[in-house]
Amino acid sequence: MSLQGKTLFITGASRGIGLAIGLRAARDGANVAIAAKTDTPHPKLEGTIHTAAEAIERAGGKALPMVVDVRDEDAVRDALDQTAKKFGGIDIVVNNASAISLTNTANTEMKRYDLMHQINARGTFMVSKHAIPHLSRAPNPHILMLSPPLDMAQKWFAPHLAYTMAKFGMSLCVLGLSGELRGKGIAVNALWPRTTIATAAIQNLLGGDALMQASRTPEIMADAAHALFLKPSRETTGRFLIDDSFLAEQGVTDFSKYRVTAGVPLAPDFFVPDASEPPPGALD
Repeated sequence: MSLQGKTLFITGASRGIGLAIGLRAARDGANVAIAAKTDTPHPKLEGTIHTAAEAIERAGGKALPMVVDVRDEDAVRDALDQTAKKFGGIDIVVNNASAISLTNTANTEMKRYDLMHQINARGTFMVSKHAIPHLSRAPNPHILMLSPPLDMAQKWFAPHLAYTMAKFGMSLCVLGLSGELRGKGIAVNALWPRTTIATAAIQNLLGGDALMQASRTPEIMADAAHALFLKPSRETTGRFLIDDSFLAEQGVTDFSKYRVTAGVPLAPDFFVPDASEPPPGALD
């Protein structure tokens, strides 16, 4: 089983988890539409849609790099149409694009609030909405949100209310769309990491080198997403998955290869419910 010949449309795929998911699919020979904003090199963020496309091609896939702001409805609609035209359809949509600001309410500027909600919640809704006609024609269609379980615990909201609302908005799309699209056979699921993942956001915004060393690599999310996309869409939908637990369901027992630095205790990510137990030995 593989994703050979399948077409993925991934937002925010110029770097990090989005790129890792694209690269994993490319190793199977998949087509990957890279829908992201970074067209020219950024002084603090590695990667552009063009470097991502080159990496996808080297990995064995076919790439379509496109400058897309997920706040722009015309741009989103056009990018989806371009992808379907070039590759003959769309099989998988990954809503990965996200904005983050871990500020409390008093220190959250409204323009930052608006940005997070426009990209995270509204962007996810809009990309999914305009992808439905394309996915309806696919034999095994999937929509995946990189968003957390809906754990309505105060501790997730009190420190950074605006960001939590925006991320949970993505997850509410999973809750609603999985029910709405079940009859069409379109799977809609969420995937979230148990630990921090070594990305530019961790390096530049959250914890620098120390937190990077205590993180897992994006490949754990890519492998979990790959396993999900191989599942029959009519049988696996409406789930809020944690990366290592889902991989354990698929028979994975060795998680050491995903560590950035062996022996450094892993840092927990936000939003993982207290009731979610890691697989045996996964954090050792």
